[in-house]
Amino acid sequence: MTKLLDQIDHPHDLKKLDGEELVRLCEEIREMILTTVSKTGGHLSSNLGAVELTVAIHYAFDLPRDKLIWDVGHQSYAHKLLTGRKNRFHTLRQYEGISGFPKREESPYDAFDSGHSGTSISAALGMAEAKRHKGDAGRSIAIIGDGSMTAGVAFEGLNQAGHIDQDLIVILNDNEMSISRNVGALSSYLNRLMTGQFINRFRDEMKEFLETIPSVGKSALRFAKKAEESLKGLLMPGLLFEELGMKYIGPIDGHRLDHLIENFQNIKKLKGPLLIHVITKKGKGYEPAERNPSLYHSVPPFDIKTGEIRKGPEQDKTPPTFTEVFGETLCQLATENRRIIAITAAMQSGTGLEEFSRRFPDRFYDIGIAEQHAVTFAAGLALEGMKPVVAIYSTFLQRAYDQVHQDVCLQNLPVVFALDRGGIVGEDGPTHHGLFDYSYLRHIPNLVIMVPKDEEEFRHMIKTAIEHPGPVAFRYPRSKGIGAKRGTPLRSLEIGKAELLREGEDILIISIGSTVYPSLHAAQRLEKGGIEATVINSRFLKPLDVDLLCRWATRIKRVLTVEENVLMGGFGSAVLELFQERNFSSISIRRLGIPDSFVEHGPQALLREKYGIDENGIFRVAKEMVEEVRLPSFHSKPALTSSVDLPQNPE
Repeated sequence: MTKLLDQIDHPHDLKKLDGEELVRLCEEIREMILTTVSKTGGHLSSNLGAVELTVAIHYAFDLPRDKLIWDVGHQSYAHKLLTGRKNRFHTLRQYEGISGFPKREESPYDAFDSGHSGTSISAALGMAEAKRHKGDAGRSIAIIGDGSMTAGVAFEGLNQAGHIDQDLIVILNDNEMSISRNVGALSSYLNRLMTGQFINRFRDEMKEFLETIPSVGKSALRFAKKAEESLKGLLMPGLLFEELGMKYIGPIDGHRLDHLIENFQNIKKLKGPLLIHVITKKGKGYEPAERNPSLYHSVPPFDIKTGEIRKGPEQDKTPPTFTEVFGETLCQLATENRRIIAITAAMQSGTGLEEFSRRFPDRFYDIGIAEQHAVTFAAGLALEGMKPVVAIYSTFLQRAYDQVHQDVCLQNLPVVFALDRGGIVGEDGPTHHGLFDYSYLRHIPNLVIMVPKDEEEFRHMIKTAIEHPGPVAFRYPRSKGIGAKRGTPLRSLEIGKAELLREGEDILIISIGSTVYPSLHAAQRLEKGGIEATVINSRFLKPLDVDLLCRWATRIKRVLTVEENVLMGGFGSAVLELFQERNFSSISIRRLGIPDSFVEHGPQALLREKYGIDENGIFRVAKEMVEEVRLPSFHSKPALTSSVDLPQNPE
């Protein structure tokens, strides 16, 4: 049988299919998503649950004239298949392949680049207002998950939408609750009725009529409103949205394609801000994902038949991840210190806090996708003598910069920030790389910042952070450790004390975090070529070890800094500032890091190689620096230089 998906090159092709064919198409889309993600990895549960919803939107609306804005965007795989990317879908999340999130440069159907939650309503409202100014009749549609509705910015968008009474459609994809059969059938019937033009025109005309009646009109209108809301309160959870000025419609079964299409066709004729409540099931159609949607939320390659994650032959023998070490160590410390509180923002599993939540449920808080609240909540805990540890991905802490600055550091409160996914994260791409935290944190007064070179040093940094009387941040990568021996008694590190790893007289390499071991390996290769390198593990981004760095820099006078962060305002910049303050005008310095650009998606090792921060890149630049020094023309060059351009790959 010919696949229907082969006939879909454009959303308008959907309109050639009848109801049964559309249902069959959904099955084909679900099958392709499952097959592809089992090979590439990716977000599975949410995408399987959004297939019918996506097909119905593309069938009922006129994209790309109508703008569809996906919140977070990790549920947009079916959307990509329907908008001309099915032949490239096998490249999903692969280097130079299509992104796992909406990306405007990929397609005119991707109206807004997304990757962080809560932004869709604000963006869609802005587009709706722009359309009004231009006289464009196209609609703006935001699709947002129930988890993203915990983000404060989502309610800020709803608040303005209700205030300005603009034409806006917000689809709430609720995949956490279910509808009982009886309520679902009744609700489905009522909503198809309530979205029809007759009932809405009647309601609006009755409102206008009552408002014209002197004395009794307003009272009658209030009574009618209360009666309507009382009935709705019995049948549907829409009162909050109605109070915000949104017309609430739902809940609708998100897997009944005929109901979705009929409702959407009615809805697009209505005016004003609308909130459509759709109920879907995570992992729909794949039993392992339905049973355990969290496991398959963002999953590596797996076996479709068994659902088991595919492992390499040595994977079981590899070291633990930094995330696992964090969770284990925090549990160990919390056993001894009852003041330790763990806080995460909807990332209990991702931040390694599941065991903590089981062992210390009274001291664990998952506050939802609300990073700003998490930080200020921690400030309140700290003011009353607790030791809060806020575990948030580096890229997501960006959302709470003001709270870190104002509510924690300005008051010098002992809050610990555990920044998971620091540096290059891989296939999730530019919205998820943690490449800016050095730059957006190190200039804040009172904040100590640590970055471990391996899992053993990490354990001691966690203890150091817990014992420090002020605000502390430590940043660690999304990767396994290097196999460092663990189990030594936990000890506190001296704040601002770096580590001298090897000595040499030709070049000084100062590294931090994940670049330390590549620097050591590069130094070993340099030694074979007759170049002796000193390697320092900075350990601390702030404060720097002024004595150690200055002593070796003035001794060798050739310095290479290496970091997995953007160069602007990062670790190398801190070293440059230090040397400038000391008037070290005779030192030649180059910096390796990420240039002034967003890093694409791809394997971590490949991206580190591309940007020259792996062993080969460090070796090549260090060798060039030493060879330049040995050239007769060296003294004609400026004595103090800073290289922001990364070297090219050997090929």
